[in-house]
Amino acid sequence: VQLQAFGGGLVQAGGFLRLLCAASGHTLSNYAMGWFRQAPGKERELVAAISRNGDSALYADSVKGRFTISRDNAKNTVYLQMNSLKPDDTAVYYCAASNIYSINQYLYHYWGQGTLVTVSS
Repeated sequence: VQLQAFGGGLVQAGGFLRLLCAASGHTLSNYAMGWFRQAPGKERELVAAISRNGDSALYADSVKGRFTISRDNAKNTVYLQMNSLKPDDTAVYYCAASNIYSINQYLYHYWGQGTLVTVSS
């Protein structure tokens, strides 16, 4: 499955962005999906994950209550709605697909190219 992430940009603290991950090559409903991020000088970390049919989602503590992951399998698209953004949210955001619904990034074998989110203070 090929993944492409869109929607990054520059936003002020307190603002919002919506990221999209478009899939091609395979039916997205075959995969659990995750959003990950990597800030400069830091390791890549999970932001959120969603099950194949969207009935379950997991979030990093740092984004709970602010970010929402969702999916539209008919459109082969996964979304990450990011509200109340903070400068600490600045990172390259990646979407990824896995055969296993998990927070473990090493179980995700298909990755998009990443989209940069910059939050100014």
